[in-house]
Amino acid sequence: MPQIKIYQEDEIPSPMRKIWHSFSDNPFAFAGLWAVIGILLLSIFGPLIAPYAPEQQDPHALLLAPSWDPAGTVEHFLGTDDLGRDIFSRLLHGAHLTFGMALGIVVTALTVGFIIGAVSGMMKGLKSSILSHLLDALLSIPSLLMAILVVAVMGPGLDNVFWAVGLALTPQFVRSIHQAIHEELQKEYVTAAKLDGANPFQIFWYVIMPNVWDTVIIQTTLGISAAILDIAALGFLNLGAQAPSPEWGAMVSQGMDNLLTAPWTVTIPGIAILCSVLAINLVGDGLRSALSPINN
Repeated sequence: MPQIKIYQEDEIPSPMRKIWHSFSDNPFAFAGLWAVIGILLLSIFGPLIAPYAPEQQDPHALLLAPSWDPAGTVEHFLGTDDLGRDIFSRLLHGAHLTFGMALGIVVTALTVGFIIGAVSGMMKGLKSSILSHLLDALLSIPSLLMAILVVAVMGPGLDNVFWAVGLALTPQFVRSIHQAIHEELQKEYVTAAKLDGANPFQIFWYVIMPNVWDTVIIQTTLGISAAILDIAALGFLNLGAQAPSPEWGAMVSQGMDNLLTAPWTVTIPGIAILCSVLAINLVGDGLRSALSPINN
């Protein structure tokens, strides 16, 4: 059970400090944060520290086991695939593709979704109702299925995956921001601001947004994990990254033929996807718990 700390009047912490204390008191969320930072650093510097090029083949080291296996070697720490490519190097380069692309997709979807959601959330009447029903219809389609439909039209490839997953995730941001702003507009403090003579922009930015940032932050963490899964799934289905790309989902797909004889070619990139999504979800849960007392 978390301990309640009593502060003196002259040492009352700021809201951001309260959030940090609440977040850091959650060991799982804190561990997830360090994992996310580590993955982010690998996605940035991974290609620089990788011992081999991702497409470099070694015909004398085909399906070499990881180093902890008696048949493995230190030169190929996580083993090799059926073409003799170093899995550790491909994993580092793949972090730049999978995790880095997921961040770019979420930033783009968040920007578009925030603008549309904010404008629509401030609307009233028929326009707001029509958009709300349209978003409900779009959100009834799973993001992965929508991304598959977009890629099927645009064609496979990482560039098309970026736009496909972005288009699939944007309605989620629009809906969450639209609903959060619409709910805040019903609060009494908004009515009081209107009576004080505040214009719509002042009401939106200075009155409503401070109470909506938690929704934006939480939805962003959920969007990153969803983007990673969608990118990996499209790569696994050969609709996203194409061989010999080291994208994690594509690596899982390429290793399926050797699942029984060389399971590390599938399990290692699969574990990388699992750990990334798990770490981001732990951070998201920690943020949700840390931010919830602020609104109560």
